[in-house]
Amino acid sequence: MKVTELVTAFAKPIVEEKGCSLWDVEYVREGSERFLRVYIDKEGGVCIDDCEAVARAIDPILDEKDPIAESYHFEVCSAGIERVLRRPSDFTQFMGSPVLIKLYRPRNGLKEFPGILRGYDEGRITLESGKETIVFEKSEVALCRLRVEF
Repeated sequence: MKVTELVTAFAKPIVEEKGCSLWDVEYVREGSERFLRVYIDKEGGVCIDDCEAVARAIDPILDEKDPIAESYHFEVCSAGIERVLRRPSDFTQFMGSPVLIKLYRPRNGLKEFPGILRGYDEGRITLESGKETIVFEKSEVALCRLRVEF
C-alpha cells in the first residue's frame, strides 16, 4: 500500500472528527527534503486552529504506525481556494467553475488555458474558453486547478 493511501485510511476519520473533510494527502520530495501533507477542507473555510487540531491528532498515529522510513516534514494545510482537482469527484463538485489547465507540452503555442470547467469523462476535460470549447486528453494535462477571478 502506498504511503498516501495508508495515511488517508487512518487520517480521514480523525479529520472528520475535527469537523473537517479530507481533501488530499501527498508525499513529495522538494529538493533534498520530503514532505507529507494532509490537505483539509470545511464549509466556510479552514483556519489555522483547524490545521493545528488535525495535526495534533494525526501526529501520534503517524509515530505509532510509522509509515515512512526516511526523515520527512509533516504538514496539515487548507486545500485552498485555488486547489488542484485530481479525482473524478473533484471535477463533479466544481463543474461550471473557473479553472486553469496547465499542459505538459504547448498546444497552439500555449501551455496554460483558463476557462470554465464544462465536462469530465474518464480523464478527458472539457473547457469553455471564451467562445470556444476545448477538449483536453488526460495525457496532455499536467494540472487542473480552480481559478479565482477578481
